Amino acid sequence: MTAPATLAIYAGAALAEIGGCFAVWAWMRKGASALWLVPGILSLAVFAWLLALAPSDFAGRAYAAYGGVYIAASLGWLWRVEKQRPDAWDMTGDAICGLGAAIILFAPRAA
Repeated sequence: MTAPATLAIYAGAALAEIGGCFAVWAWMRKGASALWLVPGILSLAVFAWLLALAPSDFAGRAYAAYGGVYIAASLGWLWRVEKQRPDAWDMTGDAICGLGAAIILFAPRAA
C-alpha cells in the first residue's frame, strides 16, 4: 500500500474516532441529547474498521503509528471545531509525535 493511501486510512480513522468520542463528550459534558450516542457509536465502529485496514503485519505497530496521526487530527479538531487555536507547545509536540509515527510506519524492516 502506498504512503498516501496509508495516510488516508489513518486520517479517516482519526476523524471517525474523534467524531465518536466528541459525541460522547457532548452528551456527558455539554448536556447534549443521548441521541448523540447513536452516531457516536457508529463513528467509533467506522474508526475500528478503518484502523484494521492499516498496512501492518502487527496490530500494535499499526496502532502506534496511528497515534501520531490522531494527535495531528485532534489538534485540527481543536482549531476547526472547538475554535481554539493550538499553541506552539501543541505544535511542537505534534511534530515530535508525527516524526515518531513516520519512523514506526515507514522504517525499512527485514522480511
